[in-house]
Amino acid sequence: MAPSAMNRWITSLSDAQPVSYWLEDPGKPHPEPALTGPVTCDLLVVGGGYSGLWTALVAKEREPQRDVVLLEGREVGWAASGRNGGFCAASLTHGLPNGLARWPDEIHRLEELGMRNLDEIEAAIARYGIDCDFERTGEIDVATETYQAGELRDWHRELEGRGLADGIEFLDADAVRAQVASPTFQAGLYDRRGVAMLHPAKLAWGLKQACLRLGVRIHEHTPALTLKPCGAGMAVGTPYGQVRARQVALGTNIFPNLVRRVRSYTVPVYDYALMTEPLTAEQLDSIGWKNRQGLGDSANQFHYFRLSADNRILWGGYDAVYPYGGRVRAEYDDRPETYAKLAGHFFGCFPQLEGVRFTHAWGGAIDTCSRFSAFFGTAHRGKVAYAAGYTGLGVGATRFGAEVMLDLLAGESTERTSLEMVRKKPLPFPPEPFAWTGIALTKWSLARADAHGGRRNLWLRAMDRLGLGFDS
Repeated sequence: MAPSAMNRWITSLSDAQPVSYWLEDPGKPHPEPALTGPVTCDLLVVGGGYSGLWTALVAKEREPQRDVVLLEGREVGWAASGRNGGFCAASLTHGLPNGLARWPDEIHRLEELGMRNLDEIEAAIARYGIDCDFERTGEIDVATETYQAGELRDWHRELEGRGLADGIEFLDADAVRAQVASPTFQAGLYDRRGVAMLHPAKLAWGLKQACLRLGVRIHEHTPALTLKPCGAGMAVGTPYGQVRARQVALGTNIFPNLVRRVRSYTVPVYDYALMTEPLTAEQLDSIGWKNRQGLGDSANQFHYFRLSADNRILWGGYDAVYPYGGRVRAEYDDRPETYAKLAGHFFGCFPQLEGVRFTHAWGGAIDTCSRFSAFFGTAHRGKVAYAAGYTGLGVGATRFGAEVMLDLLAGESTERTSLEMVRKKPLPFPPEPFAWTGIALTKWSLARADAHGGRRNLWLRAMDRLGLGFDS
């Protein structure tokens, strides 16, 4: 990479604000008052991201008379729910390859439930009039290396053989470049039905308003500090009060779970993204991106990219940073060295956009588990339920997780709770320094595989056999 080219790419970041583009929207609602004093309720939901919001909303839809309280430590949607790429996928398993490898006997059912879940998200957005730029455009997984193109073709043939290719089309180099023009694209797999694009913060804020309309009591700037049995229910302590509830649903994801034994199942992975200025009509025409699909490349260290409603390009991914000890700290949200790397990759993908500038650059923590997809459980004799480990694919799957938590709290045997995916947990991460060492070795091995035609070394093959991994 020539220094002059790198300098040009760094210059493109000179005006970038280190904040999420989505959270700067002028339609951001005012926070609800913090909890002061004691309250009681039927169901307490902890966490004001998608996981908690969907749980509170679906709980009221199931039982309108249920008294529901939701606590959020800061403001609704401020964390991963307001900082992600805005890809809302039907997949509940972090993509078909992961689901097929882990739950081959259930994969058709999981795919059906996932598509139904995406349909229900679309219906809820319409029902509550949530203005979140929802577009069911699909997504293209693109190959940028010859070996990746062959793998995509082989994978599509396998999906056809298993009856899983409905709505999924293989695109050769000419076909994929007709969809979006990049000289790096060599093939693509187009999922036309299974992914929608949306404004993630507006979805969170819209769910908040829907919850309030149904009577959910929401308290922001109210962290949940303690969880303990209290009579026939549970008590959750906060800085200025306490909530006594018959049942509790924990949707805190990457933040420390109030059920301590759950904490070893997730680690924080920091993911980063850039947002360009709005593209002109000429710039849009130069890349031919007319159908507004989401895109992601096929490398282990992958990028995801999409158009916003005002025709900016969000470009994220590649670096997945695990801080030693699994600490979640605000200073990790900003990483200029990753922004510079992403800018270089962006102009490598779209050289015709040379001169475009980035207006926003941000990052944040994702809750990753060793199987890449959510896990579920209960504690305190079934009075507490939790879901976590969405590994970067929680925009859609959290609604399914909400349904699972409510099923578990109700003690019901349902189509969801009978799934092996729901009944079994992933392997936990080891304590330090083993977690950091293992993750560092895995990241090094993944980068090496990308540089050597996708060939997986002995370490990665061993991790594959054990069903372990690291991803964002």
